[in-house]
Amino acid sequence: MPEPRVFVTRRLFEAGLAPLRRAGLEIDVRPADDPIGRDELLARARGAHALVTLLTDRVDDALLEAAGPQLRIVANYAVGYDNIDVAACTRRGVAVANTPDVLTEATADQAFALLLAVARRVREGHALVASGGWSGWQPMQLVGREVGGATLGLVGMGRIGRAVARRGLGFGMTVLYHNCRRDEQAEAELGVRYAPLDNLLATSDVLSLHTPLTDATRHLVDAAALARMKPTAILINTARGPVVDEAALVEALATGRLWGAGLDVFEHEPEVHPGLLELPNVVLAPHLGSATTSARVAMARLVSEAVVAALEGVCAANVLNPEVFGTPT
Repeated sequence: MPEPRVFVTRRLFEAGLAPLRRAGLEIDVRPADDPIGRDELLARARGAHALVTLLTDRVDDALLEAAGPQLRIVANYAVGYDNIDVAACTRRGVAVANTPDVLTEATADQAFALLLAVARRVREGHALVASGGWSGWQPMQLVGREVGGATLGLVGMGRIGRAVARRGLGFGMTVLYHNCRRDEQAEAELGVRYAPLDNLLATSDVLSLHTPLTDATRHLVDAAALARMKPTAILINTARGPVVDEAALVEALATGRLWGAGLDVFEHEPEVHPGLLELPNVVLAPHLGSATTSARVAMARLVSEAVVAALEGVCAANVLNPEVFGTPT
């Protein structure tokens, strides 16, 4: 009898796939870095016992039907899982896993890197030096904003939000947060303070987004929210692109109603609003939040271990719907 087949939709670090190989599974890795097309995904999922997907892979009833009744788990190579219809998977008895914890510090580093780059106008400074147009030190040249002593507002106080809070506190920032529910433990341990969203928008010198993408958070930062922010404020987004209305953001940045923005994610990835490309007060990164070797290897290891466990009938700790194993949620 052939071994269960695992289809991995993109090339991942080989070290992270070691649990699959030790288990003797048939591993079908698509040897490419670009997103898989829908037709190819449907075709190659057929007959698979496990799927390792990425955030660009839509997992819905059509894909589950194409895969077949032997499918046991969809392991998403990301913390976010807005690309997966978890309810549809649960109805079919298919487990869904993600990759929490292991990319927390890397993503927090990226958020703070963007914050510093925007505040100190690093992109503009690099362009000036690289162009050969720099004529020497000038007292009024590319004057930026102080980070120490500023107010950092966090939308979302999960693992990554907490890690960014620690970095902000290390820089001497006052840290406020808004969350779906108040986190009194974070307040006690870190010294952060809860604020209603309107207050957070109005008082933050830096607003950093760390919320999952849901119907409630789509375009959470829209024209109305941007209008409540200080014209001297900076927006940082390392969460999901559609949390921000990019057209409204471009308008706010272009008209001086917002001082700057640092974006690692975009509303219609990989497309970027053309207005963002033309603005000097924006730092753009190609979704690099988890892009360290250690984080990416650990992510691959987590999904691999979840797959091996599921195929043995065991519920891994990072499974989002443990009820498919008969485990209480």
